[in-house]
Amino acid sequence: MNEQNVGSAVVSDSAVAVSDAIAGRTEDPPGTEFSPDAGSDGEPPSSQAPRLSPPASEPKIPRKTRPETLRETALESLPATTHGRRHPHWKDVPDHLWEDWRWQRQHAVRSATQLAELISLPPEEIKALEALESKYRTAIPPYYFSLIDVDNPDDPIRIQSVPTSKEDSNISGVEFDDPLEEDKDSPVPGVTHRYPDRALLITTPVCSMYCRFCTRKRVTMDRDGWDAPSHNEMRMIEYVRNTEAIRDVIVSGGDPLTLPVAKLRWFVTELAAIDHVDVIRIGTRVPVTLPQRLFDNELVDLLASAGKIWIQTHFNHPVEITPETARACRNLVNAGMPVNNHSVLMKGVNDSVPVMRELIRGLLRIKVRPYYLFHCDPVTGAGHFRTSIWKGMEIIEGLRGHVSGLGIPTYVVDGLYGAGKIPVMPNYMLSASDDAVVLRNYEGMIFRYAPEDKQAPAKPIVSDGVSGVLSGEAKPLMPETSPRMARRRKFAAEKVAETVAAPTPLVEAIGPLISVNGSNGNGKNGNGHSNGKANGAAANGQTVPKSNGKTNGKSNGHAAAMAIGNAAEQNGQNGSPADGQVNQIANGHSGNGHAANGKRSAKPQVHLDVPALKENLLRRPARSPAGTGNGRKTLSRSTKKE
Repeated sequence: MNEQNVGSAVVSDSAVAVSDAIAGRTEDPPGTEFSPDAGSDGEPPSSQAPRLSPPASEPKIPRKTRPETLRETALESLPATTHGRRHPHWKDVPDHLWEDWRWQRQHAVRSATQLAELISLPPEEIKALEALESKYRTAIPPYYFSLIDVDNPDDPIRIQSVPTSKEDSNISGVEFDDPLEEDKDSPVPGVTHRYPDRALLITTPVCSMYCRFCTRKRVTMDRDGWDAPSHNEMRMIEYVRNTEAIRDVIVSGGDPLTLPVAKLRWFVTELAAIDHVDVIRIGTRVPVTLPQRLFDNELVDLLASAGKIWIQTHFNHPVEITPETARACRNLVNAGMPVNNHSVLMKGVNDSVPVMRELIRGLLRIKVRPYYLFHCDPVTGAGHFRTSIWKGMEIIEGLRGHVSGLGIPTYVVDGLYGAGKIPVMPNYMLSASDDAVVLRNYEGMIFRYAPEDKQAPAKPIVSDGVSGVLSGEAKPLMPETSPRMARRRKFAAEKVAETVAAPTPLVEAIGPLISVNGSNGNGKNGNGHSNGKANGAAANGQTVPKSNGKTNGKSNGHAAAMAIGNAAEQNGQNGSPADGQVNQIANGHSGNGHAANGKRSAKPQVHLDVPALKENLLRRPARSPAGTGNGRKTLSRSTKKE
């Protein structure tokens, strides 16, 4: 579907045998022998559609008791078995076979007959799928197939991997075998050179699984794939070596991690030795569809040895993130290779904000960075996956500001005629002039931003709306329901409440600013304790009589009860200060001691002048804690001020 995206083709098990022979492995592990009626590439001959054979059942091989490397240590900390979902057909397969990538490739589901044994298909659909076998191949490893909810015909994993009769339709009439015109930008067989500093190498038509939406479906039936015998492989490398403008090489296919180890090593070594090549990207879906392949330290060490390798993988749905895929990706990351992700926007798979948010967060947890969100290409047989452009923009709008910026992919359309990737993003600049721009954020806040340090116009344009914001006449616009502004008001109220309930120096500072509307006592012999500070000061110009009892230096309930309410930045849109009145009962106790004759107003009304409070706090000189005095001194000072 793009330069870096992987294609889909049938697995060649003969290639595995070649790789094993080169590596000195002359015997297959138990349970991986090829079926006697299989074709040369491990698939059944086209004239046959065999049924699934009973799963192998053998003694479990003990796991290693001691990790050999840091990478293995990380892997051992992850679950040792599977994601917990196996199709009943494979429920008795021993773990050591289930985790063997050769066994997974050997037992891939490849025909309509096999599909009919594993999921419910109506007779007419089976017939349609049998007809499709002559156009597109099917290969689904048991691991990936087991992610499917077999009772849900709209399951997102099923949609990606199981063929349907929809692949035989072209409603729009604008689907193409090679929509990106990769072949026309090919200077030598197997190379696509579109961007000045990047080149794509098609190293194999083989893939661990056929994706039903793949851009390169055109070659899945060609067993030779692109013309890539040894002579042309050398021509591919020679072209990169002789073109010094190329800094970034994408090794793709098919899936290059299905290559025999010796062939993959040759490509990696040759490219890494070219001085002007800074980056080698491996485009692979193996971490998603066949993660067991990356449990092999030999393969991971081979990739890491180049020192230039980046991995471009392809998760499309949160269900694909499993303990196995986490283990495979961490194996790569711990070996020093960054892992980026491409997703394809597909109808019924990931065309919703909640699904994409869950996918993004899951990828970040396993150290995979979302890189691109591709609009599905207009490739023949994949039209039913395509959505509107607006759907993609809606998803990006739902990600920006709601998930970490590390997780925001670039939404792109891969242009026709080899036009390349074109970003298509929501518009965050609403208007502009010579002096300023009007921007909006993810909340819908609209504000003026002056990008240069220059003098503002002497006479701004008198206007309103967006034009007023642009000229500087109108204030920023904020949705009334903004959760962020609600949090601001809450935080401000809490800070002021803390200030009022603070120790004596702060209480003294606000004492003169608090007025109590109500009659004061005539107390003659108030021998009781007066909790609070009689509201800390004077009461409407009247002198508060002294209590012969003790005065608590803190405001216990009086000022705290005032709570300041909304006395903070209260304006919902502009955050302007506003004084709030709180009509709370100040529950300070008058003295009920031995002859408490005093009377007090039971429900004084409290008013707090917040702007004056702030100004008073800022202007008061600092004083040492030793000079705070007791409540009686503070009360006397406040009385004198009044």
